[in-house]
Amino acid sequence: MDIIKYFQTGGFFMYPILFVLACGIAISLERIIFLTRTQSRTNKVWSQLVPMLKANDYARAVKLTETAKTPLATMLTYGFARHSANKRREIIEAAMEEGMMDVMPDLEQRTHYLATLANIATLLGLLGTIIGLISAFDAVAGADPAQKAELLSGSISVAMYTTSFGLIAAIPLLLVHSFLVTKTARLVDTLEMAAVKTLNIMIRD
Repeated sequence: MDIIKYFQTGGFFMYPILFVLACGIAISLERIIFLTRTQSRTNKVWSQLVPMLKANDYARAVKLTETAKTPLATMLTYGFARHSANKRREIIEAAMEEGMMDVMPDLEQRTHYLATLANIATLLGLLGTIIGLISAFDAVAGADPAQKAELLSGSISVAMYTTSFGLIAAIPLLLVHSFLVTKTARLVDTLEMAAVKTLNIMIRD
């Protein structure tokens, strides 16, 4: 069965499910590209910062973090701002935690929509099937008894198309959601590791 016939057979609810799937795909692509680029830029900034920190060249380090547009640079900028005034570890650490809170929304935004869209696609599929079954039973109510079984089986088959398409849309969205959550968590771990290493370099006994 070709795609056009599949949609025509499934009825009206196929189109809302398709819209939900399209929104999910758009969000998925945007998040994957953003997180991949952010991870790459973070690694690049960190590789440039380490030699500066080990050489106590904080002037260059501050200049780099102020110009680099990455969550790592933003977080470390908070710490460097406190370092110039007070070298107590807890104060610098608190500043970096504040910086982490500042960048977290950008890392996590829109990802949670994918799980919601997956649930909506599933529910739309079930709703389409239920409405289709109701229509099917209404249609065969006045039909000839000899034809009822055939008509009912055909109508139920058509009604199940929306459920199948709802699941076809929901399953990939849930998988991508899980992938993005894991990818974001790894990026956050990278930021936290960089913060600890920076603190250890900055605050030496």
